[in-house]
Amino acid sequence: MNTVDLHTLTGAYALGALSEHEAAEFSRHLAQCEACTQEVRELQETAARLALAVAEVPPADLRIRVMAALPEVRQLPPIQREATVVPLRRRAPHRLPYLAAAACLVIAAVAGGLAVNARHDADQQRDRTVRAEEQAAAVSALMAAPDATFHTTAFKGGGSGTVVASKRRGQAAFLYHGLPALPSQRVYELWYSRNGTMVPAGLVQPGRSSGTMLLTGGPQGADGVGVTAEPPGGSSSPTSPPLGLLRV
Repeated sequence: MNTVDLHTLTGAYALGALSEHEAAEFSRHLAQCEACTQEVRELQETAARLALAVAEVPPADLRIRVMAALPEVRQLPPIQREATVVPLRRRAPHRLPYLAAAACLVIAAVAGGLAVNARHDADQQRDRTVRAEEQAAAVSALMAAPDATFHTTAFKGGGSGTVVASKRRGQAAFLYHGLPALPSQRVYELWYSRNGTMVPAGLVQPGRSSGTMLLTGGPQGADGVGVTAEPPGGSSSPTSPPLGLLRV
């Protein structure tokens, strides 16, 4: 991952959307990049406001200010690496043109492959960043809705969560903090409770103890949201007692 790619990950890092390896690499980058450090600090402050939605609703112009700041993210050109040329021995001079041509082909093939892989990785990282920023903007708009409701509870085993819902917008979001790590064969799954029937509403990204996510489907007809621990990939119906229940 080069410096250009790292500069694009401030939003995903602030929201905890990076993998463990990516987060560690970005943390090392922050020690050397004042601009990214400042931007991450500002984005984390914004995320903290979202997590404390029960106590304080963020200002309605939050999305405008965040989106307006994005063009100011500093971009650097990719690092150019010089190829090392290994001199050929003077034996068998008649083979020199062929060896040189073969070396050029190998260098071109390797460089082309690295460029394709780097571009693919960069595109994936930018896509993750864009999705994280879009979700943060959607949650901000949801919380600013006139009919938005906020319900918070502590979970069995540790951690807490808040459900923000707007029936007018047909959306609900789950803000969570301090969720204990589950065994590798379990994931946190959310459910809408509709007339005693539990309907899947999304999975918490494994390995994340705090974050924000929009629920799958709208809150219409639901009287609550439950959280359970399920097998990887989730279940069609709960297989364990609820760790927490929140009103909608």
